[in-house]
Amino acid sequence: MCACSCPHLSCCSPAFPQLPPAAAGCPLSLLLPGRRHGLHNGTLVTEFVLLGFSQSGSLQGPLFWAVLCVYLVALLGNSLIILLTLADSALHTPMYFFLRHFSLAEVLYSTTVVPRMLGDLRSSCPTIPLASCFTQLYFFALFGIAECCLLAAMAYDRYAAICRPLHYATLMNRGACAGMVGASYLMGVITGTSHSLLIFTLPFHGDNVIHHFLCDILPVLRLASASTFWGEVGNLGITIAFILTPFLLIMASYVCILATILGVSTAQGRRKIFSTCSSHLFVVILFYGTGTAAYMKPQASSSQDTDQVLALFYTVVTPMCNPFVYSLRNKEVTGAMRRVMKKHLWAS
Repeated sequence: MCACSCPHLSCCSPAFPQLPPAAAGCPLSLLLPGRRHGLHNGTLVTEFVLLGFSQSGSLQGPLFWAVLCVYLVALLGNSLIILLTLADSALHTPMYFFLRHFSLAEVLYSTTVVPRMLGDLRSSCPTIPLASCFTQLYFFALFGIAECCLLAAMAYDRYAAICRPLHYATLMNRGACAGMVGASYLMGVITGTSHSLLIFTLPFHGDNVIHHFLCDILPVLRLASASTFWGEVGNLGITIAFILTPFLLIMASYVCILATILGVSTAQGRRKIFSTCSSHLFVVILFYGTGTAAYMKPQASSSQDTDQVLALFYTVVTPMCNPFVYSLRNKEVTGAMRRVMKKHLWAS
């Protein structure tokens, strides 16, 4: 069956390939016929079509409800972490100060992507204006990089607590903690601004179909109708500066921590020290593991479906795991939860 209807064009002719299922419901005017259909290469793109998971057919409904449930759990869980670290004085320490901002960044990171994704799953024509795509990419990069830097700050906190306990109060004073959090958000702003300017100053003519459920850097860059050299160089530079560098700092911190743990004579002492950083280490593995799988695999071996599944994992599933790691595996957080409930619920 022909995928579109156009009184001025034979859409079913060999010169006009069938549109993807998601695009079939869109007006032909939205599917700008540039490189994709061999017509009007000069047509200026004003909207993108986000194909996303719209080719999943009957799985769209279950996927919508699954993503919605996971997103709500992530929102509630991270909001609970934020409230607990504010309400309970026992959690007014540098580690939980960083955790509060990490949970806030997780909420904002997911909210940048998931609400629009849910709307697109229920839409027959999932389009996004150029300005909205710019905004989503900006905040997606901002909060993603802020999380990388916050994880590095949390690793440094664990290093100071375990390897230099006598200097901990000096190293992790209020000003130093606020400075590290501010620097994390500043790195995010620099990244978001750089990516957005490098990509959206390029011309977009013709093809406007993004094979993704969000305006991510590489899928958008592929649609540019001019040279993407500087965009790719900028992406590489930002990856090294704001993703690889925090990761190397985290690894250096844990090498020092491991050396300190191995220097403890008793097994019980080693377990006690390791327990203070195990939750953070698990979150680092989860965060960087999915990010590495998504962004640092060879492009030749990647498929669009695999890219989307990985992106779904680190934008929806990973933010949900953070509260469980820090609540189920952390006696201080569970203790704070009991105290807050006793004070505000049971007392009434």
